[in-house]
Amino acid sequence: MSKPGRVRRVLHGDRGSVSVELAIATPLLLLTLLAIIQFALWSHATHVAQAAASQGLATARAQGGTAAAGSASAQQMLEQLARGPLTGAHVSADRSATSASVRITGTATSVIPFLSLPVHAEASGPAERFVPDVYEFTNSEAVADGNRSGGGH
Repeated sequence: MSKPGRVRRVLHGDRGSVSVELAIATPLLLLTLLAIIQFALWSHATHVAQAAASQGLATARAQGGTAAAGSASAQQMLEQLARGPLTGAHVSADRSATSASVRITGTATSVIPFLSLPVHAEASGPAERFVPDVYEFTNSEAVADGNRSGGGH
């Protein structure tokens, strides 16, 4: 076999192509796997934050509840549930005479370097309060002459 034929066969052959493909595909496959895991952690951290916000809201909006009690309740739930998926969690609660709200912010635990995914959850609702029933009648609504239908004569 001549020398030009051998060179052409070496240059056009597919020897080593599997190694090159593996060297390219493996990091991409690992990055895809890490991205899936990162999304799952972010989703779990968001659900934990929402559960804690709902718990804090239930405490804050109860009759006699306070913003501090709602914040403490949400913080306690975060300590129980979010030891891994949620980092740097911050709880803030507000309560007025008619409404209450609890907000939680933080960051999902990162498995991909230099990627920081924020987590935000908020729950709000009306405050529970006692409103007495007051029956005040005007002259037109009063029962007239024993007629229970409320009509006149």
